Amino acid sequence: MKIVRQGSAAWSGGLKDGRGAISTESGALDAYPYGFSSRFEGQKGSNPEELIGAAHAACFTMALSLILGEAGLTAEKMETSAKVTLEKQDQGFAITASALTLKAKIPGASDAQFQELAAAAKANCPVSKLLKADISLEATLEG
Repeated sequence: MKIVRQGSAAWSGGLKDGRGAISTESGALDAYPYGFSSRFEGQKGSNPEELIGAAHAACFTMALSLILGEAGLTAEKMETSAKVTLEKQDQGFAITASALTLKAKIPGASDAQFQELAAAAKANCPVSKLLKADISLEATLEG
């Protein structure tokens, strides 16, 4: 099976004064604004790093759901965030890390089993495989 999805970006102007718009094939984002100020100065708008973070969190959580099912477990609730780090390096900027944080309620799971399955999901979700960054995971199994 091969699935192809598309996202797109448009840009006009220079780096600092220019403006861009991000769109997705599904329409979830439709000409959503992004630019230098939203990426580097905390202004309103989106940026590639938060989109990668959302994609990584979603992919990891779906992968964990699959792995849990294979282990005969079903999550009552899973909430994942991914903090993506962009750093200045000698040759410009690089995304150097994605820190996943997961809080989950999974009836019947021991903490040891949960940690093992979460680590497998981190290693095997397609977005983790795509990123050439240090990927960490902090997973908490709730009562």
